[in-house]
Amino acid sequence: MTTILDGHAIAATMRAEVKEAVDAMIANGARPPSLTAVLVGDNPASSTYVASKTKACKNAGLIGETLRLPADVSHETLDRHLRALAANDEVDGILVQLPLPDHLPTRTVLETVPPEKDVDGFHAESVGRLWLGEPGLTPATPTGVIELLKRYDIALSGAHAVIVGRSDIVGKPMAALLLRENCTVTICHSRTRDLPAMCRQADLLVAAIGRPAMIGPEHVREGAVVVDVGINRITDAATVEKLYPGNEKRRRGFDKRGSTLTGDVDYERVAPLASAITPVPRGVGPLTVAQLLVNTLTASKRRQGLA
Repeated sequence: MTTILDGHAIAATMRAEVKEAVDAMIANGARPPSLTAVLVGDNPASSTYVASKTKACKNAGLIGETLRLPADVSHETLDRHLRALAANDEVDGILVQLPLPDHLPTRTVLETVPPEKDVDGFHAESVGRLWLGEPGLTPATPTGVIELLKRYDIALSGAHAVIVGRSDIVGKPMAALLLRENCTVTICHSRTRDLPAMCRQADLLVAAIGRPAMIGPEHVREGAVVVDVGINRITDAATVEKLYPGNEKRRRGFDKRGSTLTGDVDYERVAPLASAITPVPRGVGPLTVAQLLVNTLTASKRRQGLA
């Protein structure tokens, strides 16, 4: 029997825990945690993500603000805004929504956010602390995955974890976090030879490659735990039918919206093999926002001397 790892439910619990902690902070005379998201341009997906993060902040009792800047903003102007936020004692967390327009130097921009306010965990110092096993803020998505696995009592120590994808946002920090949990970690990528054979060695398989349904049953050992980090929007009806044959709920949703979300894992064919698996949607996605709230709460407590 395959266990469905319900990220939506776990995220709801995490958000409730954050709200309880924030209420306690305020009752004891502290100010509520504050997060400012910096949104450059009008990318629809980025706008949606930022709106969901701001709403989640407010629902959990945090102060959530958005700084909106035009797509053609100069690096100098963006830098000035970020430095002002960095100097503002009332701001605990700063989030620069990616991707940035091509003319802006992403790495330089991210380095402008001070590590103590770097709730995304992207600053070089934050990355260094992660790999050194020192306290610090860690990227929300992979940290949320660890939280999900722990809350489902999935044993990590000694497990062989295979990660497909080596991005700075998910793949690499996921590896570091799993090493902290005493996993044996293998990172696979586009140059990996015989990817299915490598993946079949996994007790825990994490797919984070951004290619819809790339991970099929040939990649999964029976009884493995499968975590699907991918979120891909499918707009072709034939592809939906291929990936979800006979799934009336998927078909109705596609007919209504003209698209459907799928992960990097071929869920219908892989799920029967797995001991546990995350769905898409309602899997890893909600955990990212919930963990972002946890990171902001942590940053605020440290900055207010409450940790």
